[in-house]
Amino acid sequence: MKINKILVANRGEIALRVMRSAREMGIKTVAVYSEADRQALHVRYADEAVCIGPPPSAQSYLQMDTLIEAALRRGADAIHPGYGFLSENAEFARRVEAAGLIFIGPSPESISVMGSKLAAKAAVSKYNIPMVPGVAHAIEDIEEAKREAVLIGYPILIKASAGGGGKGMRIVENEEDFVEQMNRAISEAQSAFGDGSVFIEKFITSPKHIEIQVLGDKHGNILYLFERECSIQRRHQKVVEEAPSAVVSPAMRQAMGEAAVGVARSCNYYGAGTVEFIVDEQLNFYFLEMNTRLQVEHPVTEEITGVDLVKEQIKIAEGQPLAIRQEDLSIRGHAIEIRVYAEDPKNNFLPDIGQLKTYRRPQGPGIRVDDGFEEGMEIPIYYDPMIAKLTVYAKDRPEAIARMRRAIAEYQITGIETTLGFCDFVMQHEAFISGKFDTNFVQKYFSPDKLAGSPGNAEAEIAALLTAHLMEHKKNGTANPLLPVQSNKGPSAWKKNRT
Repeated sequence: MKINKILVANRGEIALRVMRSAREMGIKTVAVYSEADRQALHVRYADEAVCIGPPPSAQSYLQMDTLIEAALRRGADAIHPGYGFLSENAEFARRVEAAGLIFIGPSPESISVMGSKLAAKAAVSKYNIPMVPGVAHAIEDIEEAKREAVLIGYPILIKASAGGGGKGMRIVENEEDFVEQMNRAISEAQSAFGDGSVFIEKFITSPKHIEIQVLGDKHGNILYLFERECSIQRRHQKVVEEAPSAVVSPAMRQAMGEAAVGVARSCNYYGAGTVEFIVDEQLNFYFLEMNTRLQVEHPVTEEITGVDLVKEQIKIAEGQPLAIRQEDLSIRGHAIEIRVYAEDPKNNFLPDIGQLKTYRRPQGPGIRVDDGFEEGMEIPIYYDPMIAKLTVYAKDRPEAIARMRRAIAEYQITGIETTLGFCDFVMQHEAFISGKFDTNFVQKYFSPDKLAGSPGNAEAEIAALLTAHLMEHKKNGTANPLLPVQSNKGPSAWKKNRT
């Protein structure tokens, strides 16, 4: 079925990202927005826009029936969920399809299976996928759990089956702490997800987080678009991503890619998805989970493959077979993405809301900025504090690192604290440059004093004011009082050297 109009059930940079690809395909778009996002860029960009409620996401962006009603009222054929919000909600996908609309994503069944870590483990077990040693069922009996932990060997990891973002997760170093940590994990999982199911597995002490992008159509074709390195994290959330990984060999890449395809086949997957692996110090990889949606870090994959993943999502939803084969894909160059958060790295990465007094994007070759803000806008308190994704592309990794440092230096943001300084710290660190880093990078190498020499908010504001001052005098053709008055006596040294 040809899609002519898409309602994008999301906000900010990902809503704009989807709308831009849709426009190139000749597809009209409908934006939705809360009262806090009335002036947002995605609202202005779309062909139509609908207000769906008050600022809190529970009263707006998470209102399934309101979103579906808006799509039907505006004559949309399909709904694209973006990422976050309802993107991995099987019930939402079911309701969209029940309303006669196309859900631009996988089937509700695939979402449901991969949404439960235990169900996912059971599904992929038939495909000889490497798994972290542990139990593949929910454990409620404390004594049984203690026996299993001894068999697995400490340290172990207690994980919520329905978890994500580090919630319901506890590392246990020894048997004496087990009962207390088990009870805490169950309580936190119940509170966060309404499901207290937990399981235990071996804790990999120095892991790397590497994921594989997959694409599948509704005709059984599935391929992988190589890996993304996502090990630079804080609070189990990614901050820096790159493609390809500095440590993955061609043989390992193929093995991980084929394993990811197996994971996708285990749940009859179609659409864009990501299979996440944990990699130990010996570069053994183990299945972690599958994200049944577009990832925040998808631009680095697009840069090295030349594939527009949003366009592929739309074509797959229309029922088209994949037009590319595995042998058509190759890695070209290197891409790095940083997430520019409104957070203060000097204060434990706590969110920092406020107004973007200065907001000027970097420019030049190989630079891509996916954002949803402009100068003067407020960072809302109600949503994720990400301002933008800054992606660079270059012929190789050293040039990509140098380009990222240049782009960070050019990115002018004042009025709030951001993670730009931290990301520049990462780019300069020997562990990152060598590729010898893992998910413990922040704990091992970073402390607030490491940013003492980087330009702070006050310094950046002064620099921005001076720049504006200079530009004003240049425009008016007046002398700049900040510069010394040049003597008119005799030719200048420049003229002397030119004669």
